Amino acid sequence: MKPSLFVLLAALCVPAASAKIVTQAVAYEHGGVQLEGFLAYDDTKFSATAKGAGVVVLPEWWGLTEYPKSRAEQLAKLGYVAFAADMYGKGVVTADPKKAGELAGQFYGKPLMAERARAALDRLLATGLVDANRVAAIGYCFGGATAQALAWSGAPLAGIVSFHGSLIPPSPEAVAKNQAKILICHGAVDPFIKPEELAAFTKAVDAGKLDYQFVSYAGAIHAFTNPKADEIARAAGLVGGVGYHAAADRRSWRHMQVFFGEIFAARR
Repeated sequence: MKPSLFVLLAALCVPAASAKIVTQAVAYEHGGVQLEGFLAYDDTKFSATAKGAGVVVLPEWWGLTEYPKSRAEQLAKLGYVAFAADMYGKGVVTADPKKAGELAGQFYGKPLMAERARAALDRLLATGLVDANRVAAIGYCFGGATAQALAWSGAPLAGIVSFHGSLIPPSPEAVAKNQAKILICHGAVDPFIKPEELAAFTKAVDAGKLDYQFVSYAGAIHAFTNPKADEIARAAGLVGGVGYHAAADRRSWRHMQVFFGEIFAARR
């Protein structure tokens, strides 16, 4: 056997270093409220001298449950530094839709929504693992609306992804401040998004000439990405309006990956 061929075969037989996903609770604070987010990253890739693209994960109105944490871990496996945000306060989660509505209601239409999300973005950047030019935010339901509010506030984001989120039409002032490209992943038959709300959002982003993509998934209703959505709907009395849709979940996650490939490559 020729030496060069032997070296090649030997190299192929050496197992690649397996990724080690590190997860940890991270304390931070905003407006006097003690918060605890969830950080996930591959410690074989990132350090203070080897920084990567970062993603803030903004949760549903239930709070920082296991679902947004699982999404942060999935992002880490894709090679991102992910930080699942705490919007309500350390340990504040609920399965009661009435309580969730009360918790989320303190944010809608108020600067606090973007400000609390910005605290999570700043905490992610403070890890020293992230290239500040390559950061995005994604969110689910309430979190999708929060991602929009964060972008409209002028936060330094390459892009945002809203999964079955409420729609917040940007004002002309918000358009002027926005730095992010936009991906909206929408359930085509989501009963919580009225036609007039969809029309108002589209009109605003078109008028502002924002770089956006709006993808509607046939047959998908609210919370279509959450595998436990049907269980949650039964427990919360939301059957018919909330439910998992495997195809839409799979496709929207893939669309997010393509979107990230575009926005992060443009900022290298």
